[in-house]
Amino acid sequence: MKYKLMCTDMDGTLLNGNHEISRESIEVIKKAHDKGVKIAVCTGRLHSSAFYFANLLGINAPVISSNGAFIREKDRDKVIYKKTIDKNSLQEILKVCKEYNLNPYFHTPNRVMGEKEMHSAKIYMDFNKHLPKEEKIHIDIIKEDQWDEIFEKYKHEIVKAIVIEDKNSKALKYAKDKLKKVEQLEVVSSMSNNFEIMNREVSKGRAVETLAKYYNISKDEIICIGDNENDISMIKYAGLGIAMENGCDEIKKVAQYITDTNINDGVAKVIKKFILNSKAYENK
Repeated sequence: MKYKLMCTDMDGTLLNGNHEISRESIEVIKKAHDKGVKIAVCTGRLHSSAFYFANLLGINAPVISSNGAFIREKDRDKVIYKKTIDKNSLQEILKVCKEYNLNPYFHTPNRVMGEKEMHSAKIYMDFNKHLPKEEKIHIDIIKEDQWDEIFEKYKHEIVKAIVIEDKNSKALKYAKDKLKKVEQLEVVSSMSNNFEIMNREVSKGRAVETLAKYYNISKDEIICIGDNENDISMIKYAGLGIAMENGCDEIKKVAQYITDTNINDGVAKVIKKFILNSKAYENK
């Protein structure tokens, strides 16, 4: 099979234990790209963060961000797809999170909004240290009585909400289960201590399908690689769905192949085996 598109998750997949893309992975990705294969970064991160890592690859890589809510070509200011969360759903997310004493953060493609400088806000504040001024992520700390105004202002821009909780796992589970019952919402986890919320029509699988149609590529010509619950939909959609060895049990159950860990360049090994056809990696 000649594969024409490879979509890879970032955290726990393409990024190693230091949240970096290894030199080995970059070199192998460039070889696949030179062979005519399109490489897409597919992540739960907001676009500005995903764009930074896609840029490190040194290729024209389309970027799927916010779990599929926003798709843009990297080297052209062209939005391929955007699906936002409606205002009523944003208010419901906030209400449920407040009920369980959780702090949600709301994302546009380049902005994070929350009540405290912690979790998602702090992650992107630290990330801004590596970005040039014009590419920095906007971080807004919102007062409790400002949310209605914020939801109105960004009602056509908010593509995702995320809740991170390290201490109260029961509250996290209860809130996630409650929001999963809201018909207009899609709720998945990218790590054991979080859940992420998008429009019901959004998933990584649907985003890969949208990108495939945009490039006129059939699903049999697609490889998708991931490690967690939010990657399952694209693993199921792809002609070849691959889980990381460090991935969760749920994704391993639906994957057709399990590669090495993110620390051991599992993505690079997939490319060598299935795209570059290197015999040295037939056993992995």
